[in-house]
Amino acid sequence: MSMFARLAAARKAMLQLFALFSLFWAAACDPLATGPAGPELTAGQAVKVALLVPSGSGDSADTFLAQTLENAARLAMSDLTGVQIELMVYSAGADGATGAAAATRALSEGAQIILGPLYAESANAAGVAVAGAGINVLAFSNNTSIAGNNVFLLGSTFQNTANRLVSYSVGQGIDRFMVVHANDLQGNFGRDAIVSAVSGNGGTLVGTQGYPLSQDGILASASQIAATATGGGAEAVFMTAGVNADLPILATVLPERGLDPAAIRYVGLTRWDSAPQAMALPGLQNGLFATPDTQMLALFESRYAAAYGSSPHPLAGLAYDGIAAIGALVASGQRNPLGVAALTSPQGFQGTQGVFRFLSNGTNQRALAVATIRNNQVVVLDPAPRSFGGGAGF
Repeated sequence: MSMFARLAAARKAMLQLFALFSLFWAAACDPLATGPAGPELTAGQAVKVALLVPSGSGDSADTFLAQTLENAARLAMSDLTGVQIELMVYSAGADGATGAAAATRALSEGAQIILGPLYAESANAAGVAVAGAGINVLAFSNNTSIAGNNVFLLGSTFQNTANRLVSYSVGQGIDRFMVVHANDLQGNFGRDAIVSAVSGNGGTLVGTQGYPLSQDGILASASQIAATATGGGAEAVFMTAGVNADLPILATVLPERGLDPAAIRYVGLTRWDSAPQAMALPGLQNGLFATPDTQMLALFESRYAAAYGSSPHPLAGLAYDGIAAIGALVASGQRNPLGVAALTSPQGFQGTQGVFRFLSNGTNQRALAVATIRNNQVVVLDPAPRSFGGGAGF
């Protein structure tokens, strides 16, 4: 099969999946949430979507990300059938003043829903700026502290990942957890998400242990972490560490300090497969971590590369997801398809990394697979669900 034929087949498969989910949406259960009803749309007219991207700061990384978000949004628009979208792009920067100004301008120019911004401060300010007009914001952020009212998160949250991993572990008879986290903002957020997940899934928390985010800090804390875990009868050590920062040190030194991964399971809040060198770390062998639906992600990446000649930024798919969700909502024919009640339908949407849905508190639930590492290779233990049917994985 030629490269062109393979890409065509991938495009067809993705379109079929998105079309199928549009049908699921049309047959959705009655929405449960209440809140801003959103604007009433006029049949036959294009929906005005304001895309707020993190450009304007002069940071080259943000400029690149902004362009890939716009590219992904336009790619999603080309995949819609029977829905017209007018995409209005604004620079929202990273600060609250810029985010609020961008949202206010978008509102004055007729925006009916806002997609973005990325950074929490900017997204929060954008939501406040348009709340009085009943306009909802689908932010790219994963910071749950800004979620709620008219702000919904598209970014994958720590809480969602922690719930998936703790639920799976408890189902496997692993229900005594110790939380190990860096003493920084991300580590503390991750710690709180894991503690909540343990409590919510019937597990037992045997302790939490923080460490300074430095090599010396981790080395100085390692013996105490190991002693607390073994002394408390932990069956799993749930770490917030990332593969490009503290995880390699922890996964090397903790086994040396007596925390045997064959006896106490290592569990990770971050994706261990995002760095090939992590596959050989001793503490990660037979551990647990979560991944998205990799088949759907590969389809999106191939579609993007075919359209733009380069690979997308890892966050670009969030813009595609937002447009796909808006398109499915508008195609449903509801009177207020962009309101909170419609957005929070339990049926959810098909995204670039699998199915997802918005929750009434403004956060989201995304389908995740549970994986492990064996012989330095990723092995999926429990696949990501393909629908919200209330079965395994949710």
